[in-house]
Amino acid sequence: MSSPHTKSAAVAAALSALDEGRTPERPVLREAVRALLTVLAERAPGRSVEVRVPPYGAVQCVPGPRHTRGTPANVVEMEPETWLAVATGRLGWADAITQGRVRVSGIRADLSAHLPL
Repeated sequence: MSSPHTKSAAVAAALSALDEGRTPERPVLREAVRALLTVLAERAPGRSVEVRVPPYGAVQCVPGPRHTRGTPANVVEMEPETWLAVATGRLGWADAITQGRVRVSGIRADLSAHLPL
């Protein structure tokens, strides 16, 4: 299953900049992060896990008990560059966890079944 978001110009531009050792421009990085978060939410609909990629976006996804108030029980948080890497398969989920590049809490916070996009 392919999504136009995963092939967006912003995703391509951000990955190209990272490959060249450059930091993507903020608007490009923001759009790339949000595009890939949208794909995750589409492919893993639900509200039991909150995926946060500050400062650019957050989505709730993965089927299960719905979170309604306060701090969610199941949270995944990472830097924008890490999100691009795990979402596109350039960095494996397990490696990202082992390297401390992803912070997770809660029993449903394992996104390995949904990544890469």
